[in-house]
Order: sequence, then structure tokens, then C-alpha cells
Amino acid sequence: MTAPSTAHRDRKQTVPNTSPPRIHLGPHRDSSLVRGIEQGGGILVPLADADAVVWARGPGTFPDNLPATVRWVQLPAAGVEPWISAGIVDDGRIWTSAAGAYARNVAEHGVLLLLAGVRALTGQVRATSWRKAEFDPRVGTLHGSTVAIIGCGGIGRAMIPLLTAFGARVLAVTRSGGPVPGAAETADATRTAEIWSRADHFVIAAPATSATAHLVDADALARMKSTAWIVNVARGSLIDTDALVRALADGSIGGAALDVTNPEPLPEGHPLWTLPNAVITPHVANPAAGLTAVLADHVTANVERFAAGKPLLATIDIERGY
Repeated sequence: MTAPSTAHRDRKQTVPNTSPPRIHLGPHRDSSLVRGIEQGGGILVPLADADAVVWARGPGTFPDNLPATVRWVQLPAAGVEPWISAGIVDDGRIWTSAAGAYARNVAEHGVLLLLAGVRALTGQVRATSWRKAEFDPRVGTLHGSTVAIIGCGGIGRAMIPLLTAFGARVLAVTRSGGPVPGAAETADATRTAEIWSRADHFVIAAPATSATAHLVDADALARMKSTAWIVNVARGSLIDTDALVRALADGSIGGAALDVTNPEPLPEGHPLWTLPNAVITPHVANPAAGLTAVLADHVTANVERFAAGKPLLATIDIERGY
């Protein structure tokens, strides 16, 4: 349900290279990724000559066939379910995602969304008159609150110091329930049902798999406090949208701030656009304009590891779906 532990993601090893890794960069030569590959000690080559591939676009642009010499493929996305469902990811070579590469960007946006909700910012910025008496009692604070991060992987861990700086207490939910640096408490995924009634607010940061579809359903929403805000920076499928709309409309929770939705894009006329306790951003927590510049450091680290035969970062497990 959560992002796998670093130990799990990094367990696969490659054979050390006796010469600089031959990397094919596709589908175009992005300057940031060229830098990342070269800083890691790789050399750029045509696909036919490559023993590794770094890909910068979506699954629709990926080659139909890879040379047998390709032993590792670096994908540009942290969420790789479209790549797996398209049948691109196979078990004949090592595949790595961008999990963790964008964590700081997404964490910053997630805290922004939570603050906007808790402090009733959306209604205030839309107001065209001075309405202090209306908004004053609705403005809350993160100080002294408990924020549960459901799926506390790279993004969640990057959020912890930001949240604690505001005086919040973080309850981290992970697959294993092992200690998470900075969290006041951790719980394993089997205890998620009890968390809904224990925390003041929630950040959803788990991967999208068949096991996490509608993780936040009507029952979970009913267990939450009436002042609770939910932030989703993972995938829209983790929340039952119809159940969420009902909870927002009847005021049984405080609100929802979503950077991802189901369906996505969210169609015009959908209730989430007009509900006063819903905040929607169009999947911009990790803006596409700066994606490859952020990914470059991740690529550098993996090229270095590939060259040395060390375990690669963010290895994809096809069975788990991430």
C-alpha cells in the first residue's frame, strides 16, 4: 500500500561494467539528462549499441522492442502503473522508476494544499468583500495537530520536517510500520482503518495499485473528524470520488485538497470545482517544465550505481505494481 522501503527498492544488483556504461537517451536529447548521464560516468550511444536506456517521455513514445544488450531502463515517472499496464515493463532486465526523485517538489506542494485548507484560504482569496466575521472562526492551525501520512515513502518523508516546523505531529503509515525519521509514531498498513479516527488531517501519498484503489472510501471518511482535511498528492484512484463529494457536501469532513483526481483531468461541471471546501490543482505538484532538471540527479546516481554493479535506486517490482 505504501512505497516500498529503500532496502526493497534497491535490492537488485547489476554486473559491474569494465568500461563506461553505454546509455541511450530517448526520445530526444534533453540537456539536463545528458548532464546527469555524463556526470554519472555514462556515454551516450544509439539504441542499438546501448546496455542501458534513460527515457524522458511517456509510455506511448517508448520503442516497441529493446536490444537484448539493454540490461537496465530508467523511466521518468514515479508512478509507473501506465508502463506496467501497457506491458512495457518486463522481467528480462532491471527497470527503475523516478520514485523519490521528485519528493521535495511534491512535499512542498502537499504542505501548501494542507495549509490552504486548514486556514480556509480558498474562500478568502475568492471573496470580493471584507468578511472577517465569516472567515475568522474557520481559520485553523497545524500547530498541535496530528497529520497522518498514508504511504510515507519519499514524499511523506520529505513532508515530515516541513510539517513539524509548523508544530504538527506526524503519524506515518508504511507497509512495514518500521521507524520513520521525524515521525512521532509509525503504523503498518494493516492498521490503516484505525488511523482515520486518530488523526486531525491526512496526506495520501501511497502508490496506486489494485490493493489501494478507493483506500479512502465512505467508511474511512465516516471515521474522520468533522474538521479533517484530506490532501491527495498520489493518484486519484486512491479516493472514492463519489463518496468524497458526498462527505464534502454534507460537511462531515472539513475539506479536501487534491492535486490528483479520478477522473483526471477533472471534467468541467464536476461538483469538486464548486464545492467551497474543495481545493483542486491540476496535477502540478511536480511541474512538467522542471521535471528533467530534477530527474537528472537521480539519473546520475543510478548511472554511477550501474557502472559499479551496485543496487539501483527505485527498482520496479512488477508484482507489486511499483
